[in-house]
Amino acid sequence: MEKDIRLYYKYSDYLKNKYGEKVYKLPINLDLTCPNRDGCVGTNGCIFCSEIGTGFESLSNTLNVKDQIKKNMAYIEKKYNANKFIAYFQNFTNTYLPVDDFEKAVIDSIDDNIVEVAISTRPDCINNKYLEVLDNIKSKYRVNITIELGLQSVNYSTLDKINRGHSLAEFIDAVLRIKKYDFDICTHMILNLPYDTIRDVIEGAKILSVLGINQVKLHSLYIARNTRLAELYANNRIDVFTKEDYVNKVVKFLEYTDSNIAVQRLVSRAPKEETIFCNWNTSWWKIKDDIENKMIQDETYQGRLCTYKNGSALTKKFNL
Repeated sequence: MEKDIRLYYKYSDYLKNKYGEKVYKLPINLDLTCPNRDGCVGTNGCIFCSEIGTGFESLSNTLNVKDQIKKNMAYIEKKYNANKFIAYFQNFTNTYLPVDDFEKAVIDSIDDNIVEVAISTRPDCINNKYLEVLDNIKSKYRVNITIELGLQSVNYSTLDKINRGHSLAEFIDAVLRIKKYDFDICTHMILNLPYDTIRDVIEGAKILSVLGINQVKLHSLYIARNTRLAELYANNRIDVFTKEDYVNKVVKFLEYTDSNIAVQRLVSRAPKEETIFCNWNTSWWKIKDDIENKMIQDETYQGRLCTYKNGSALTKKFNL
């Protein structure tokens, strides 16, 4: 493969193109839950989600938003000589609170050096009133907005088995609503769920591409302690795919993903003390290297097989 061919569109490059320099995320941890825990949709949560969620790098939610921003910003500024930041509402479902409380939390996150606010949430927690709040904040405070949606799989059977509490329809509805505004959309996908096939992985890439998603965050499935998934794993009721299988699935996903979609992450990260299985006891950066090396070896790249849009049969038949 020629050296100047881009393997995939790195999120760091996306941010540099957008803001002219490196930008750093500042995680924010609110004191909230999700509808899949409090009985609105379900009570047990997703089978892979622990009681503390996924915000392992976040500060305590006993600190208010402004203090979390100040502490994280001071640390990142000193360590990386950083100038621009993204206020990242990371843990649990950050639109699952009263709209006035949501508005206050977002406004409290804004600082002179905050260029963007990223909101992590569920597809069934996107509502027009909340989007209007974000649109007003974007206009008034001149910050960009990104909505991060957890989807994980496009297979309805898998979504049921992992107890997501929503289907693909809610995700599509959320995307169509968000796209009425000038917000970016990032989608989270787990590529080695025990119930998904390579066909599901490919279909996921295709659906995100035709919907015009801006960013994607890929996760390798880790098994957190004291979860339903941990119970299934301990009782040999699920199989964990091999590292090589995960690498192959990531490469295939990227081949079918539109080249304009920025890739935030290729591999999950979780502290060892919080998990009973994570990344085959291999460092995340080694798996990332394996993915990139396979792409080079196979002479492939992101978007190589993104040939299914705009009437693909007509293109093939009439060489359009």
